[in-house]
Amino acid sequence: MDWHSRKVLNWRLSNAMKADFCVQALEAAIQDYGCPQIFNTDQGAQFTSEVFTDVLKTHHIQISMDGKGCYRDNIFVERLWRTVKHEHLYTRAFNSLKEVKQSLIHWFEWYNQERFHQGLDNLTPDEVYYQYQTISQAA
Repeated sequence: MDWHSRKVLNWRLSNAMKADFCVQALEAAIQDYGCPQIFNTDQGAQFTSEVFTDVLKTHHIQISMDGKGCYRDNIFVERLWRTVKHEHLYTRAFNSLKEVKQSLIHWFEWYNQERFHQGLDNLTPDEVYYQYQTISQAA
């Protein structure tokens, strides 16, 4: 997630808390959007793993990790997943992991392109993200 715009740059779905799916999401986001200066995560095993941190180090991305038990440090991401669960996943019945994935693909498109955020002056994450990118490139 880009913290400035709240745009979800990439995500993966897994039924295990392993590093491989996190690395895949990270690499896809870097490929599609470029490298951030700083990458912030919590101290989950998948994010502190050597395979995950090596990707960040290879791309010269500064690593920022929240303190243990400090959910507020990563509040935007924590809030995103709470919203995904309570507004979308818990309100539907799915028959397979494939259905969940397809449903989430549509949800994240809606979230980035259509959902207005009060904290973003009632703009969508895409509007803020691409507006900022245009300004940054012009400068």
